[in-house]
Amino acid sequence: MNRKRIWGWWFFDWASQPYHTLLVSFIFSIYYAEVAKSAFIARGMDAAQAGAHAQSMWGDGLAISGAIIAILAPVLGAIADTTGRRLPWVWFFSGVLVVGAAGLWWLTPTDPRLITAIAFFGLGMIGLEFTTIFTNALLPGLAPRDEIGRLSGSGFAFGYVGGLVALAIMLLFFAEGANGRTLLGLKPLFGLDPAMREGTRFVGPFTALWYIVFMLPFFFWVKEPAGQRKPLRLGVAMRDLWSTIRSLRRRSSLANWLISSMLSRDALNALYGFGGVYAGTVLGWPVILSGIFGIVSGIAAAIISWLGGKADRRWGPKPVILASILMLIAVCLIIVGMSRESLFGMPLPPGSKLPDAIFFLCGVLIGGAGGAMQAASRTLTVRHTSEERATEVFGLYALSGKATAFLAPFLIARMTDFSGSQRIGISPLIVMFLLAILLLRWVNKNGETEQ
Repeated sequence: MNRKRIWGWWFFDWASQPYHTLLVSFIFSIYYAEVAKSAFIARGMDAAQAGAHAQSMWGDGLAISGAIIAILAPVLGAIADTTGRRLPWVWFFSGVLVVGAAGLWWLTPTDPRLITAIAFFGLGMIGLEFTTIFTNALLPGLAPRDEIGRLSGSGFAFGYVGGLVALAIMLLFFAEGANGRTLLGLKPLFGLDPAMREGTRFVGPFTALWYIVFMLPFFFWVKEPAGQRKPLRLGVAMRDLWSTIRSLRRRSSLANWLISSMLSRDALNALYGFGGVYAGTVLGWPVILSGIFGIVSGIAAAIISWLGGKADRRWGPKPVILASILMLIAVCLIIVGMSRESLFGMPLPPGSKLPDAIFFLCGVLIGGAGGAMQAASRTLTVRHTSEERATEVFGLYALSGKATAFLAPFLIARMTDFSGSQRIGISPLIVMFLLAILLLRWVNKNGETEQ
């Protein structure tokens, strides 16, 4: 194995994880929830209506970006496999990610252009997801088959550490609390104005800069094998893609795996995406507390992802995936049954901190189970393909992860509107996770390699 190439590949996880940690989960989503809720209250809504409307708008934005990813992912994968080139796509969509993240700076508390902010966020998500397709497709060529699970788990663990470091930097030096000071008691660095929330808004440009700097090892150490470049023939690429899709009729394990992972990863991504909004609007957490929550869950996620890689190597990816989904179902049940005032219908004393403590535990489970599940899912997908067709199959894997990505946020948004409750709005995720477990029954733990 080429250790330098493996480290370069791992650095993509280190560089990209802050988009999930800082923007999706713990800083920007909380800030968006605060700004959006205040804006809707100023328009005459009560606090509950404003929080629900903010969650619905967030869900609709994620649904649109998910639909775009679902449509284009397998097509781009087929084109990359046909030409034999993956790295140019990595660099192009890295640029899309950077632009999307940097644009979040413009969500100000005094002039909250919510749709513009969601558009930039969605653009960055599109860049991140497409870049991930092409970097994942490099995994089969990094190591022997029996080492893939360990490498995938270690990559996710390394990425979580990167997200944790980035989150700590934001909390200590930039993100301001209600007193205008950071967690260290400092004013935000570089003269950023706390009154305009510039320290918190810097999370977008910071994520973009982090990605640029830490993709350099990937750039220098990860090269495509010589002699793979071929001219682009779109017709050939589409024919190969259609042939792969048709082959799913006789490849029952791959077909069931793609549908199962579609449901589980869509539900997980929705849980990531709405966790911060839930904490900000239902529990009333400020950005600083949410960031501390992120540090705790990030540490757990790194450890559990690394252990998940070890378990994957010993028992295979399928048991790891099953155990992770069961933990995520438990989290969803807790979220649906808990509010600031009660827990599963039992009233809590005024000012009780029990909901905060329980949600901290949920964060540990979401981070750990989510990381382990995604790493093991990457391994199980490798077992269903060959190195030559990896991008195409990972394109289908991305399609399966996004074909209903618009549906999970849409269902949450509609259930939230229908019930008027953000807690009940999360309930569709439970059904999606249960269906994913059911379909795993027909997935071969050793995969399929037939093309």
